[in-house]
Amino acid sequence: MTPQIEFCFDLSSPWTYLAFHNIRPLAARHGATICWTPILVGGVFNAANPSVYAARESGSSPKFKHMAKILRDWAQWTGVELNFPSPHHPLKSVHAMRAACALEEDQAALERFAEAAFHAYFVEQRNLDDPAEVAAVADGIGLDGAALIAAANSQPIKDRLRANTDSLVARGGYGSPSIFVRGTDMYFGNDQLPLVEQALVRAKGETIS
Repeated sequence: MTPQIEFCFDLSSPWTYLAFHNIRPLAARHGATICWTPILVGGVFNAANPSVYAARESGSSPKFKHMAKILRDWAQWTGVELNFPSPHHPLKSVHAMRAACALEEDQAALERFAEAAFHAYFVEQRNLDDPAEVAAVADGIGLDGAALIAAANSQPIKDRLRANTDSLVARGGYGSPSIFVRGTDMYFGNDQLPLVEQALVRAKGETIS
């Protein structure tokens, strides 16, 4: 049986940006497929992890400063380009995530869009709270940006993003990225990718040498 990974994500999270790049070679090593699931992390925080807002308010704390250092260290170690923080952070990501949700049925297109959108925000510091920027990102990878924004603004897509978000909360998720191996085995964040790899190894009955 091919091990499956579900990657529940919001484009506004720097740790999700790192994990997006780092989980793909990990999955390839084990022949695992990834299902990309857009969620709205603000909705998750409101329902399951409201303390994150207080942590942001105390952005000058030693813990917060050290987390920023670790983020840069991870980016350097894994070779992921990072130009952060952005003047647009924290990003209101609803427009971008609705656009992602509109592509969910076409996983290859969604992956391409996510990669381009992550680069736009975490390298080029573009404002993905602006639907015009989201459309431009889509145009840049050969999609119809205007059509994507129109779809993103439709009620079925709004409902789908809300349903994805509510489903993650119901499954115990509390942020982005939330990663599931074989449906129910949950991990959180870029730092837990070594544990995701161990879960894939267990799923295949192998041993890491």
